[in-house]
Amino acid sequence: MKNQLEAKMPPKPNYVPKEPVVIECSIEKTLDVIGGKWSFLVLRELFGGTKRFGELQRKINNISPTALTNTLRHLEEKGVLERHVYPTVPVTVEYTLTPKGQDLHPIIKGMKLWAAKWT
Repeated sequence: MKNQLEAKMPPKPNYVPKEPVVIECSIEKTLDVIGGKWSFLVLRELFGGTKRFGELQRKINNISPTALTNTLRHLEEKGVLERHVYPTVPVTVEYTLTPKGQDLHPIIKGMKLWAAKWT
């Protein structure tokens, strides 16, 4: 039933890619989306699949609950991940990358390869 409802809903504006007419220097815009201190580490974990808050906190060393919450909210606002809440006791919350978020994988992988080669 849920999939039928989702199929009828129009796509969210953040999830529809644009075909650029003029390509500006978009690095600043990209960094606005993923440039937070913890964003790369959150993305790294979510590239492996859906995770719960506690899983993310355990896998990312030294991140405080507040910093993780703020990072997840920012990435959700930017359309990079989706937050799914399940009505359990206690409430279960899972985070999954959107197609926009998945599209960052080759970029971050390229940065990782560059660092391995040059640093």
